[in-house]
Amino acid sequence: MSEMLGRIEKPSVANFQGGRKIYLVPLIYTPREIPEDLSVKVNAYWQQVEQQLNGLEHKMGPIKKIYHESLAVSGETGLSIIEKFHERSYRIIKEKCDRGASLEATEDMELFTESMDWGNCLPVVMSQKTFDIISKFYREASEKRFAHISRRIDESLRDGEAGLLFIREDHGIQLPADIHVFYVAPPALDDIHRWFREKMNKSK
Repeated sequence: MSEMLGRIEKPSVANFQGGRKIYLVPLIYTPREIPEDLSVKVNAYWQQVEQQLNGLEHKMGPIKKIYHESLAVSGETGLSIIEKFHERSYRIIKEKCDRGASLEATEDMELFTESMDWGNCLPVVMSQKTFDIISKFYREASEKRFAHISRRIDESLRDGEAGLLFIREDHGIQLPADIHVFYVAPPALDDIHRWFREKMNKSK
C-alpha cells in the first residue's frame, strides 16, 4: 500500500510577524527615451509593485527602513538624490517616509564606484586575458560591495521590523539567516523580460 504524503501547509503569517523582514523590489533600468509598448509595461510594473507592497505591509507589518542601491547617504539628502536619479522608486519611498519610514544609507560609495567601473570595462575589452583579469577585479569589488550592503541592513534593521530594499535583479547580496526576504515580482516583470528577449532575438 502506498504511503500518503503529508500535506504541505502554507506558512502562517504569524510565523513572520515577529522577525526581521525585507521586501525586495527589483529595479528596472531603461533608457530615458523608451518605446511606447515598453513604457506601458514599465508603468504597469511600478503600479503592481505598489499594490504588492501595500499587501505585504497589511499582512506582515509596515515598512520601517528603506534601502536603495547606489545610495550612500540617508534622510532628506538621500531622498533628494533618489528623486533626481530614480523617479519611479522615489514616489514609493516618499510615500513610505511620509508615513514614518526612514531612508538609510546603503552603499559604501568607493566600493560602489569601483564595482561599476570594472563592470563598465568588461563590454569593451578585446582579449580573453584582459577579460579574465578585469572579471576577477569586478567580482572581488562586487563581493565587497554586496557584503557592505548586507552588513548595513543587519546593523540597522531591528527585530520585528520590516525593511524595503530596491536593487537590480542580478545582485549578490546574502542577508543574515534570520531576515525573511519577500521577493516582489508582479506579473509585469515577466512582461518586461519577455520584451527584452524578443528585442534581442530580432537583433540577431
